[in-house]
Amino acid sequence: MEDLLKLKDKNIVIMGVANERSLAWGVAKSLYKAGANLIFTYRKERSLLKINKLLADNNFEAKLVVECDVNSDESIHDAFTKIGTAVDNIHGVVHSVAFAHADDLKGDFIDTSRSGYAFAQDSSAYSLIAVAKASKPFMNEGGSIISMTYLGAERVVEGYNVMGIAKASLEMSVKYLALDLGKNNIRVNAISAGAIRTLAAKGIPSFNKILHQIEETAPLKRNVTQEEVGDMTLALLSNLSRGVTGEIVYVDSGYNIMG
Repeated sequence: MEDLLKLKDKNIVIMGVANERSLAWGVAKSLYKAGANLIFTYRKERSLLKINKLLADNNFEAKLVVECDVNSDESIHDAFTKIGTAVDNIHGVVHSVAFAHADDLKGDFIDTSRSGYAFAQDSSAYSLIAVAKASKPFMNEGGSIISMTYLGAERVVEGYNVMGIAKASLEMSVKYLALDLGKNNIRVNAISAGAIRTLAAKGIPSFNKILHQIEETAPLKRNVTQEEVGDMTLALLSNLSRGVTGEIVYVDSGYNIMG
């Protein structure tokens, strides 16, 4: 099993740590236990401060912490060039990035602004394509790219609004990227995580209702944890999943199978 895991000293880029509740931070904790080298990207100065505090509080060491604005091709290119120059090879990328304007998550979906729709798509879906393109030249030994999605990509979730459309685009982007990058032995998958109290979840008006509904309906009769999402991400980054690409893997206590 240890030979299949093979994540010790592997260079993994983690994008999207906002605070200790972030899915990306759950991934970081799982990867740290596996001995991987953690490389973090941040968008704004306040995110850098939070990452540094999390590292210090948990006695974790980062291989590198690099600024990266996913709404800028130049910033993405510069970030991965810096990472690729600092390490011999990038073995994996965790894309846990999604943004939408608060106004477009309130009220009715029909009132979504044109600019808000475009921003959500650019930040949450196109950013994966741009990141894959920028990281590809440095994934010389193949590798694994993981993104984070949610059931609202395929079912209507009240209050998820424009983000649901962006996640639907993200999931199809995963599949087309898997086709393009397969010849380079780079696998692309997404994890559809159940409801977890993240910063992003606070923007969904019906979030508490969703939590209770999952507990009542899901086969496991409970919500999932940040650690469970982190451990599944670890598996998808490792050789344990070497034959898996283009998949949306649900970590939601089985809620997605229910009618």
